[in-house]
Amino acid sequence: MTASQQPYIVAFTGHRNYNRCHDTLILDAVERLVDRGARTFRVGMAEGFDLAAASVVLTLREKVDDIKLELFIPWSGFSRSFSAPNSRLYNDILSRADRVVYVAECYSEGVFYERNRRLVDGAYRVVAWWNGSASGTGYTVRYARSLGIAVENLFDNQQLRLML
Repeated sequence: MTASQQPYIVAFTGHRNYNRCHDTLILDAVERLVDRGARTFRVGMAEGFDLAAASVVLTLREKVDDIKLELFIPWSGFSRSFSAPNSRLYNDILSRADRVVYVAECYSEGVFYERNRRLVDGAYRVVAWWNGSASGTGYTVRYARSLGIAVENLFDNQQLRLML
Protein backbone atom coordinates (compact mmCIF):
# COMPACT_ATOMS: atom_id res chain seq x y z
CA MET A 1 0.00 0.00 0.00
CA THR A 2 1.38 3.39 -0.94
CA ALA A 3 1.13 6.50 1.23
CA SER A 4 -1.63 7.92 -0.98
CA GLN A 5 -3.92 4.92 -0.42
CA GLN A 6 -6.38 4.97 2.45
CA PRO A 7 -7.28 1.66 4.12
CA TYR A 8 -10.72 0.48 3.08
CA ILE A 9 -13.34 -2.20 3.78
CA VAL A 10 -14.26 -5.13 1.54
CA ALA A 11 -17.42 -7.19 2.09
CA PHE A 12 -17.90 -10.73 0.82
CA THR A 13 -21.18 -12.28 -0.29
CA GLY A 14 -21.79 -15.60 -1.99
CA HIS A 15 -23.79 -18.77 -2.31
CA ARG A 16 -23.92 -21.54 0.23
CA ASN A 17 -23.36 -24.18 -2.45
CA TYR A 18 -19.86 -22.85 -3.19
CA ASN A 19 -17.60 -25.92 -3.14
CA ARG A 20 -14.13 -24.46 -2.37
CA CYS A 21 -12.58 -25.50 -5.70
CA HIS A 22 -12.10 -21.83 -6.63
CA ASP A 23 -10.39 -20.63 -3.44
CA THR A 24 -7.41 -19.47 -5.51
CA LEU A 25 -9.72 -16.88 -7.12
CA ILE A 26 -10.59 -15.58 -3.66
CA LEU A 27 -6.92 -15.51 -2.66
CA ASP A 28 -5.93 -13.66 -5.84
CA ALA A 29 -8.68 -11.09 -5.24
CA VAL A 30 -7.76 -10.58 -1.58
CA GLU A 31 -4.05 -10.23 -2.34
CA ARG A 32 -4.79 -7.68 -5.09
CA LEU A 33 -7.15 -5.72 -2.83
CA VAL A 34 -4.63 -5.71 0.03
CA ASP A 35 -2.02 -4.34 -2.38
CA ARG A 36 -4.51 -1.56 -3.23
CA GLY A 37 -5.28 -0.65 0.37
CA ALA A 38 -7.95 -3.03 1.67
CA ARG A 39 -7.36 -3.74 5.34
CA THR A 40 -10.74 -4.84 6.70
CA PHE A 41 -12.69 -7.78 5.32
CA ARG A 42 -16.29 -8.53 6.29
CA VAL A 43 -17.98 -11.91 6.07
CA GLY A 44 -21.53 -13.07 6.87
CA MET A 45 -20.43 -16.55 8.07
CA ALA A 46 -22.86 -18.70 6.08
CA GLU A 47 -21.71 -22.09 4.85
CA GLY A 48 -20.09 -22.10 1.43
CA PHE A 49 -18.52 -18.94 0.05
CA ASP A 50 -18.57 -16.97 3.32
CA LEU A 51 -16.58 -19.57 5.27
CA ALA A 52 -14.17 -19.98 2.35
CA ALA A 53 -13.57 -16.22 2.11
CA ALA A 54 -12.98 -15.93 5.86
CA SER A 55 -10.51 -18.83 5.72
CA VAL A 56 -8.60 -17.19 2.89
CA VAL A 57 -8.40 -13.88 4.76
CA LEU A 58 -7.11 -15.63 7.88
CA THR A 59 -4.51 -17.53 5.85
CA LEU A 60 -3.29 -14.30 4.25
CA ARG A 61 -3.25 -12.60 7.67
CA GLU A 62 -0.40 -14.94 8.62
CA LYS A 63 1.72 -13.01 6.08
CA VAL A 64 0.08 -9.57 6.25
CA ASP A 65 -0.57 -8.92 9.91
CA ASP A 66 -2.40 -5.61 9.61
CA ILE A 67 -5.52 -6.97 7.89
CA LYS A 68 -8.67 -7.47 9.94
CA LEU A 69 -11.56 -9.91 9.72
CA GLU A 70 -15.02 -8.78 10.82
CA LEU A 71 -17.91 -11.23 11.13
CA PHE A 72 -21.53 -10.21 10.75
CA ILE A 73 -23.57 -13.13 12.09
CA PRO A 74 -27.39 -13.16 11.89
CA TRP A 75 -27.87 -14.51 15.46
CA SER A 76 -25.79 -16.38 18.04
CA GLY A 77 -27.26 -19.83 17.30
CA PHE A 78 -26.94 -19.40 13.54
CA SER A 79 -24.44 -22.26 13.04
CA ARG A 80 -26.41 -24.96 14.89
CA SER A 81 -27.55 -26.60 11.65
CA PHE A 82 -24.09 -26.61 10.01
CA SER A 83 -22.41 -29.86 9.04
CA ALA A 84 -19.74 -31.07 11.48
CA PRO A 85 -16.79 -29.95 9.30
CA ASN A 86 -18.37 -26.54 8.67
CA SER A 87 -19.19 -26.18 12.36
CA ARG A 88 -15.53 -26.76 13.27
CA LEU A 89 -14.42 -24.28 10.60
CA TYR A 90 -17.01 -21.73 11.79
CA ASN A 91 -15.79 -22.00 15.39
CA ASP A 92 -12.14 -21.68 14.34
CA ILE A 93 -12.91 -18.55 12.31
CA LEU A 94 -15.01 -17.14 15.15
CA SER A 95 -12.13 -17.58 17.60
CA ARG A 96 -9.69 -15.76 15.31
CA ALA A 97 -11.87 -12.84 14.16
CA ASP A 98 -11.02 -9.26 15.05
CA ARG A 99 -14.65 -8.24 15.44
CA VAL A 100 -17.91 -10.17 15.79
CA VAL A 101 -21.30 -8.52 15.31
CA TYR A 102 -24.49 -10.44 16.05
CA VAL A 103 -27.35 -8.79 14.17
CA ALA A 104 -30.08 -10.23 16.45
CA GLU A 105 -30.42 -12.33 19.57
CA CYS A 106 -32.48 -14.97 17.78
CA TYR A 107 -33.90 -15.72 14.36
CA SER A 108 -36.55 -13.36 13.03
CA GLU A 109 -37.95 -12.66 9.59
CA GLY A 110 -35.66 -10.30 7.74
CA VAL A 111 -32.56 -10.99 9.85
CA PHE A 112 -30.58 -12.16 6.80
CA TYR A 113 -31.42 -9.00 4.87
CA GLU A 114 -30.37 -6.89 7.86
CA ARG A 115 -27.10 -8.84 8.14
CA ASN A 116 -26.42 -8.32 4.44
CA ARG A 117 -27.08 -4.58 4.64
CA ARG A 118 -24.74 -4.23 7.64
CA LEU A 119 -22.04 -6.15 5.78
CA VAL A 120 -22.19 -3.72 2.89
CA ASP A 121 -22.77 -0.44 4.74
CA GLY A 122 -19.46 1.42 4.85
CA ALA A 123 -17.69 -0.96 2.46
CA TYR A 124 -15.70 0.34 -0.48
CA ARG A 125 -16.02 -2.85 -2.53
CA VAL A 126 -18.00 -6.10 -2.51
CA VAL A 127 -16.49 -9.38 -3.70
CA ALA A 128 -19.19 -11.86 -4.67
CA TRP A 129 -19.70 -15.43 -5.80
CA TRP A 130 -23.06 -14.83 -7.48
CA ASN A 131 -24.60 -16.99 -10.19
CA GLY A 132 -27.23 -14.41 -11.15
CA SER A 133 -30.07 -16.01 -9.20
CA ALA A 134 -32.69 -14.22 -7.14
CA SER A 135 -31.18 -14.98 -3.74
CA GLY A 136 -29.69 -13.41 -0.65
CA THR A 137 -26.47 -12.98 -2.58
CA GLY A 138 -28.36 -11.31 -5.41
CA TYR A 139 -30.06 -9.01 -2.90
CA THR A 140 -26.69 -8.06 -1.43
CA VAL A 141 -25.18 -7.35 -4.86
CA ARG A 142 -28.17 -5.18 -5.80
CA TYR A 143 -28.02 -3.36 -2.46
CA ALA A 144 -24.30 -2.62 -2.88
CA ARG A 145 -24.84 -1.34 -6.40
CA SER A 146 -27.73 0.88 -5.21
CA LEU A 147 -25.21 2.54 -2.87
CA GLY A 148 -22.67 3.00 -5.66
CA ILE A 149 -20.33 0.35 -4.25
CA ALA A 150 -18.22 -1.52 -6.80
CA VAL A 151 -18.98 -5.25 -7.04
CA GLU A 152 -16.46 -7.79 -8.25
CA ASN A 153 -18.12 -11.09 -9.12
CA LEU A 154 -15.74 -14.07 -9.08
CA PHE A 155 -18.38 -16.36 -10.59
CA ASP A 156 -17.27 -16.54 -14.21
CA ASN A 157 -20.23 -15.99 -16.51
CA GLN A 158 -20.11 -13.70 -19.55
CA GLN A 159 -23.76 -12.71 -19.28
CA LEU A 160 -23.33 -11.69 -15.64
CA ARG A 161 -20.32 -9.56 -16.58
CA LEU A 162 -22.59 -7.65 -18.94
CA MET A 163 -25.18 -7.15 -16.15
CA LEU A 164 -22.65 -5.81 -13.63
